[in-house]
Amino acid sequence: MNPKVMRILTIVMTVLAAGMAILSGVMKLTKSPQVMESLNKVGVGSHVIELGLMEIGFAVLFVYPKTMKLGFILLTCYFAGALATELSHGTPFNAITPLVLIWIAAFLRDKTIFLPKAEV
Repeated sequence: MNPKVMRILTIVMTVLAAGMAILSGVMKLTKSPQVMESLNKVGVGSHVIELGLMEIGFAVLFVYPKTMKLGFILLTCYFAGALATELSHGTPFNAITPLVLIWIAAFLRDKTIFLPKAEV
């Protein structure tokens, strides 16, 4: 594939992945009624501010090239925990989309995250 197209695709996927996490974090910080309802349903509504700050902080780490791998690990853990919570409480699987986008963006940015001997 054309390197310019790959670069644009990588940027778009990174912006989408980080953007979803940041938007979700902002919605938690503003205590959106929808967010509060779903967080209260699973019993973590009292921690909404901490969860929002974590999402935004992890997304910032993911976007910054020097801390991308740390941000990737933290975002993956965060959304995997959210997915586990959704599974155990029978709520919709909202965490799957950002998780998939984060993995795709990470792979496009640095294949060594998944393939140690990948050609970069």
